[in-house]
Parts: sequence; C-alpha cells; structure tokens
Amino acid sequence: MATSASSLPVIIIGAGMAGLTCANYLHRAGKPVLVLEAADAVGGRVRTDVTPEGFRLDRGFQILLTRYPEVQRLMDYGALDLRAFQSGAVIQLANGKETTLQNPLQQPLAAFSALASPIGSFTDKLRILNLVRHVSKYTAGQLLSRNSSNEEDTLAYLRRNGFSERIIETFFRPFFSGVFLDRQLRTAANFFEFVFQQFVVGDAALPNLGIQAIPEQLAARLPAGTVRLGSPVSTIEGNRVRLWTDEVLEAAAVVVATDGTTQQQLLPAQSLNPPASEWRKTTCTYFAAPYSPGHGDKLLRLNAMPGALAHNVVFPSDAAPGYAPAGQTLVSVNTHGAHGLPEEKLTNRLRAELATWFGPATAQWQHLRTYEIAHALPAYLAGQPYRQSLRVADGLYRCGDYTSYPSLNAAMATGREVAEMLLV
Repeated sequence: MATSASSLPVIIIGAGMAGLTCANYLHRAGKPVLVLEAADAVGGRVRTDVTPEGFRLDRGFQILLTRYPEVQRLMDYGALDLRAFQSGAVIQLANGKETTLQNPLQQPLAAFSALASPIGSFTDKLRILNLVRHVSKYTAGQLLSRNSSNEEDTLAYLRRNGFSERIIETFFRPFFSGVFLDRQLRTAANFFEFVFQQFVVGDAALPNLGIQAIPEQLAARLPAGTVRLGSPVSTIEGNRVRLWTDEVLEAAAVVVATDGTTQQQLLPAQSLNPPASEWRKTTCTYFAAPYSPGHGDKLLRLNAMPGALAHNVVFPSDAAPGYAPAGQTLVSVNTHGAHGLPEEKLTNRLRAELATWFGPATAQWQHLRTYEIAHALPAYLAGQPYRQSLRVADGLYRCGDYTSYPSLNAAMATGREVAEMLLV
C-alpha cells in the first residue's frame, strides 16, 4: 500500500540551529519530522568538546546574546543555566599599556570616563552615545532591513558618522572584529547596527555546560528517533532523499538546513543567487591556567597592538564555572583570519604575546587544543541582500544563516520562516 502524503515526514537535512528550529516549530504544529545529521552530534557549528580533565571547549569561542529575538522566542534560559560576562573590555593599546572600559556601549560617557581617554576623544564618546540613541529607536528587524546602511561596510559607516581613527583602531576594530571575525570591518553596516543594539540592550552569556547546550535543548524537545545522527545525504531526488548508504527516504517536503557550501553540493542544479558565501576563518587556542589571569572580572581582553596574533582573550570559566574543573581556569585565545602558521609555531607565538600581557607565568599554561575553523561564519558584505529566497522549488526549501546574516539569530529565524511556509 502506498504511503499517503499526509503521513510522510518533512525531512530536514542538518541538525544545526536552523534545522532544529524548523523541526521544533513543525513538531509543535503536529507535523511529522525527520532530521538527518551527518555528524555524531547535533549543533552544526555550535559544538562543545569535553576533555578527560573536564574542560569544556567550544569549537571556536562563541557567546549567546541574550536579547536575540529568535532565541527569546524559543529557548528556555533557566534550563540553559546562562552565565553572563560583564559588559566591558580590557584593551591592550598599541603602546603596550592597558585600559579598562566598563559598560562601554550601555553607559558610554561613564565608560570612557576621562576627557583625555586613550581610547578616543570626548567627541567620540558623544558620538557613541548618539549611536546608542539611534539604534534604540528601531526594532532589530528594522535595523537589519535598512537598505541605506547595507550600501556601505562597517568601517565606512564609522568614518561617515565622524568617529576618529583612534577610536576605530583602539575600540571598534578589536571589539567588533571578534564578533564578525573580520579585522578589516568589511561587514555590512546594517548588521553592525543590529549587533551594536544587541550589546546595548542585552548580555553576552554562556550556558554553564557549554554552547552545545543550546542545540541540545532543541533536540531534546523532539520525539525519540526524530534526529538520526551519522546519516549523511548524498542526493535529493524530487521528494526523495538518498543517503550515502543508498537508503532512500520519501518526504512530504525537504528542507536543506546545512551550511551554504553543503547546500550547493546537494542542490547543484538549482540557480540560487548569490552563490556560495565567502567564509570567515578563525583559530581558537585553548590553554589551562592554575589561577584566573583575569582575576575573575569576567571582562573580554582586546588587543589593539598592530600585527598581534592574539586578537582577543577570554576566560570562559570565570563567567561559567562549568567550563573548567575546580581550581583551574580555561583560557581562550582567538586569532581571526588566515595566519599560515603550523600549530606549534602559532602556540609559541601566542605564548610570547601573552607573556607581555599576563606575565611570565603564561609559560606554565597547559596547551589544551587548537581549533582551526575555516568555515566559522559566512561573510556578510555591503550590498548583500538581508534575506535570500528560502523556497527553492515546490516541496524543497533551505534555511541557515548564509541566506541572511551571520548569527545564531538568523539561523533560527530562517528555520522558523521555512516552518511557517510549510504550515500554510
């Protein structure tokens, strides 16, 4: 007997944040769903490894911005046991000196306290205050869809709004390059406005047991057997999905919830514009220290020194103690873009830089692991559309942050929107 179309599941390829979000909304509405994931766990790029010693290593330093609209709609913050960083940063300046900013975006005039601040002029501080007021007038969606801002990149936007080169080099570049993984600040200005707003109105936080707790929460809400791990897809043939094992599954509809590169491999015949995204690269080097180099202040460390490899340094376990075993501190050192160094040479160079910042005791820090992540974030350049088409053909859809802008919020938003299309 033929299977009726109404009893067939929607097959979602990919158990990252976009696919799991789509599956959750469909399941809530009573639609049968099957999620196929090639990897050995859910999460996509949002993954955490646990070492034998008990350190939790996110695959690339990641944070959750607590006022992301899509995250607020779907996630249970209490169950995630979120732990927030302090709003602010400690900045190592080009002359090797250090300055600390508390709440630089939430309270700019208080943070940039001195008229002779090494970060920027008094006029710069007033312009930051004006920028806070500006982004506060709009919703997140309005900022993202503002076409005028999308015509220029972040660096041009900052210069057009009168910010000095000093504050761009000592604050905006080191801070936002860590968000965009883009030292050149070529990221579209509308996304800069959105991210700036998120830091103004919310916190940067981590689940106490690692960033992977976020996709795991979504997966746990689905019926047993809904997510099939270790199930890579080879081809999509109409409403049928063929696995690499040659198993063929029939679907009511197919949703490709992979990254943009994999989507193009699965849908080579589809003419989707723009083509595969440029990827932002990052390298995350983890160390273990027997004390807290940040003295428990929960502040991000930014490096404004030209030519540095340690672009930012974070102590995740100061904010979220579950990231390290008792009596230890996890140190995350992040290098954005291509550096061309083998792991041992990079580690040695980082140790030398860190010693000038945190003292000679860095020589005793234990190197835990290095993650070189070639596909960390899809680039979002000036002129790119805020939203690409999510419907590919009849019964075939796609979702993921590459179709919009590079963030957890976009992955979840596109997953929800595809679910809504399927529920009409």
